[in-house]
Amino acid sequence: MNPSPSDPRSLLTPAETDASAQWTRHPYPDAPRFSADDLAAHWPRLHAGQGLPPPAQGPLAEGWALYHSGDFERAAALGLRHGGEGIALANQATAIYANYLEPRESVRLALFKQVAERATAQIAHHHDDCQALYWQAYALGRYSQGISVARALAQGLGSKVKGALERVIELRPDHADAHVALAAFHAEVVDKVGSLVARMTYGARADASLALFERGLQLNPNSASALMEYARGLLMLQGESRIAEATRLYERASRLQPADAREKLDVELARAGLSD
Repeated sequence: MNPSPSDPRSLLTPAETDASAQWTRHPYPDAPRFSADDLAAHWPRLHAGQGLPPPAQGPLAEGWALYHSGDFERAAALGLRHGGEGIALANQATAIYANYLEPRESVRLALFKQVAERATAQIAHHHDDCQALYWQAYALGRYSQGISVARALAQGLGSKVKGALERVIELRPDHADAHVALAAFHAEVVDKVGSLVARMTYGARADASLALFERGLQLNPNSASALMEYARGLLMLQGESRIAEATRLYERASRLQPADAREKLDVELARAGLSD
């Protein structure tokens, strides 16, 4: 792979759209809702994929309650106002909103760029900040899908994504979401460039992808998003021979009881996928 510069912002196309435009509201009024007071009791389940410690009572707890209730815009704004630990909240709220709800592609890409830039700035000061590393990888990965994986690999974004996720897993071996995200990276690269080029040029392998998916689901078996990512990974890596298994994974995801508003989006996506 071509060496990439230290600042990934130089690899990103400048956004020409105002990413601060009003965000789309969460579409499901029956999604779970939280207050800052009851958040702590649900925190282990809500953050089973990351192991993030709960915030102290105060503004950040209120911000996380907004996030888990699906008010991503207010959660992100509150996180940015408080800086420090609030950046993790802002990055998660922005990235999840962009991935699931933003209908304008140019705005989606601009929002992912914002998350990547904020996370990169955090990493510059705290090299082993797992939240910053994970959301940098998530944002760059989704950005890459938006501009095409092949183009992103040519620009060196793949090495950023892979390196950040591998570092998260090294620091936090129980970080289920990082395992699933790295598994998806391996599957995407193999699918786009073929197994030989993927292995020789980008260090991506089908067997590594499958093992990472399995480990991620062992760590967090009630993740609808992980189940769907695994299903997509199976189809990318092994094609129609795995349709039945991929369908079973979607069925599992569709039957889950969502723990928060983000998971409600995942469960509804799984149900929509089965009806297509």
